[in-house]
Amino acid sequence: MSSIPEWAQQISHGVRIDWGAAGAQAIGPGSAALVVIDVLSFTTAVSVAVEAGTQVLPYPSRERSAVDFAAAHAAELAVGRRAVSAEQPWSLSPAALRRAPAPARLVLPSPNGSAISAAAHGIPVIAACLRNAAAVAAWIVGQGWGTAERPVSVIAAGEHWPGRDVLRPAVEDYLGAGAVITALAERGAGPLSPEALAAKACYDGCGDIAGLIGDCASGRELRSQGFADDVAVAVEVGGSESVPVLVDGAFGDAG
Repeated sequence: MSSIPEWAQQISHGVRIDWGAAGAQAIGPGSAALVVIDVLSFTTAVSVAVEAGTQVLPYPSRERSAVDFAAAHAAELAVGRRAVSAEQPWSLSPAALRRAPAPARLVLPSPNGSAISAAAHGIPVIAACLRNAAAVAAWIVGQGWGTAERPVSVIAAGEHWPGRDVLRPAVEDYLGAGAVITALAERGAGPLSPEALAAKACYDGCGDIAGLIGDCASGRELRSQGFADDVAVAVEVGGSESVPVLVDGAFGDAG
């Protein structure tokens, strides 16, 4: 973007990282691909859904327009976690998606990872999480991406502070981004920007990933609401070979 100064764009590096929609707008243009990380829970939910053969359409909100959007695209609409029923068994909950029958197409609204994915234009978008970080990295390197000439931008979605349109950096997304960056580096991608090196070092030195995410702010929030099983799915590190790539407005498995 012309309004973003060059020093902020991590130019000359093959693997970059930033936060949220603003970060995607800053470092995404000119990238070969945008990797979106929203561990609790959008991109984890996407990984579960595409494993079951579902195409996932990202949408930025659960407002009335989402109903119309789903109808226009012949898709089911995911509801809020607490609104799941026998008639509408799909939600942002990865555990609920795993239990539910797999629809052909599913609109999955969220204000973080889904909104970032839906807003990206002209750049391949990949949904990554702790479950599929290695598979995503292998696929990216197989495309010849992750070089200074064809850089990859990794976006940690983050959360929003309750009642405020202010980004809350989320440790689970930083670790998910670090997992992807580590896997990219292991496969020869680079050079890594200083920001990407820091995320890699954080992931590599973290130790008990599952325990940390279970006890971080977002993990505690979900557990306090009765959705500990969603945290458990999110920390299935390396448990998925899915590579959800956004094509014609829908994520499908390219792995």
